[in-house]
Amino acid sequence: MVRRTAAIVAAILLVVEAVGLVIVNVALGKIADAQSMSLAGLDPDVMSTSSFVLAGVVFLYLGACALILLLSAIRGRSHGRFARILLISAAVLHAVLGALTVGMVGWPAFVFMMVMFGLLVLSLMGYEKQPAGPEDAPPAPAGGDGAPQAA
Repeated sequence: MVRRTAAIVAAILLVVEAVGLVIVNVALGKIADAQSMSLAGLDPDVMSTSSFVLAGVVFLYLGACALILLLSAIRGRSHGRFARILLISAAVLHAVLGALTVGMVGWPAFVFMMVMFGLLVLSLMGYEKQPAGPEDAPPAPAGGDGAPQAA
C-alpha cells in the first residue's frame, strides 16, 4: 500500500515538475526572442526555438515517467524493462540536478529533488517478483511406465 501511494505521489509531483519546467522554458524562450539576446554569436531565433523544443521534450519525458508510475500503481505490478530504464534515468537525473541546485537555487530545491529521487527509487524497488506457484514448477520426471515417480 505504501509503495502504491509513493508511486502515485511521485507521478503527481512529476506532472507538477513537468508543468513548472515548461513554464520556465517558455518564459526563457520568449525573453530571448523579445530581447534579441545572443550567446556566443548564436542566432536569437535558434535560442528561442530550442527553448520551446526543450520545453516539449521535458514535458514528454517527465509525463511518460508519471504515466508509467501511475499505471504500475494501478496494476500493482512491477515495471517492464523499458519502463525501468526510463525511471532509472529519471532518478539519476533528479540526483544530479539535486546536487547542482544546492549552489544555484538553494536548499528547498535540493530537498524537492531528493524527495523525487527517493520516490522514484522506492517505486523501482517496491515491487517484488511473485513467488513461483505450482503451475510454474517443472513437471515431475516420469518413470518407465509413464507415471510420475514418488519421492
